[in-house]
Amino acid sequence: MPLAISGLRYSVGESILIDNLELYVSSAGVTVILGPNGAGKSLLLRLILGLLEPTGGRVKWGKHSAGSLTRQHQSLVFQKPVLLRRSVEDNIKFILKLRQSAPVSTTAQKLLQSVHLSEHARQPARSLSGGEQQRLALARAMATSPSVLMLDEATANLDPGSTAIIENIIRKQKQKGVKILLVTHDLGQAKRLADDVVFLHRGRVMENTPATQFFDQPDSAPANAFLHGELI
Repeated sequence: MPLAISGLRYSVGESILIDNLELYVSSAGVTVILGPNGAGKSLLLRLILGLLEPTGGRVKWGKHSAGSLTRQHQSLVFQKPVLLRRSVEDNIKFILKLRQSAPVSTTAQKLLQSVHLSEHARQPARSLSGGEQQRLALARAMATSPSVLMLDEATANLDPGSTAIIENIIRKQKQKGVKILLVTHDLGQAKRLADDVVFLHRGRVMENTPATQFFDQPDSAPANAFLHGELI
């Protein structure tokens, strides 16, 4: 299902954080969302997911509004995972039981294997390293079998090994037909993964182009400055 956003606005008091945003994203591939701090990247993901109520405009996945599609078809991985006070395996089983998936144990083991955490299955989840916790959070997100997977700076401050594992998982999910929306500050990661790029600046979409075009010849002055490491 393609994502279509029209006239999206979000404000807090008199501060306009998302300003009449227009966006169309196809239902396939990895869309990377870039922009300077405060551009509205994380906020946009929450509006897309239906976690926040927009001040105006609309968000639609195909014929579905943002909130109506959320619970069954979309998952969001935050920069800082929130894990249950249970074992690594039980964190996944909890999600699988909510989904009434069977057999729960076999599915949980496969998910742990996919994120290289099988040997930590009985370990308390909150005793994992930062990179391991994020991989567990990603496994929980995949436990819902989402058609759309959103990642908000999911590899920020992680070790190279965990980053490589997560990037490989993203590629595999893409191959399975899962739509990926990835917010990242890592331009190298964006170049490795992106099929298309959405560039935000001051709550507006300045670029919405194929990745090769964006990195080779951006259309807007803010995007060009951003790619050259300038403050905007």
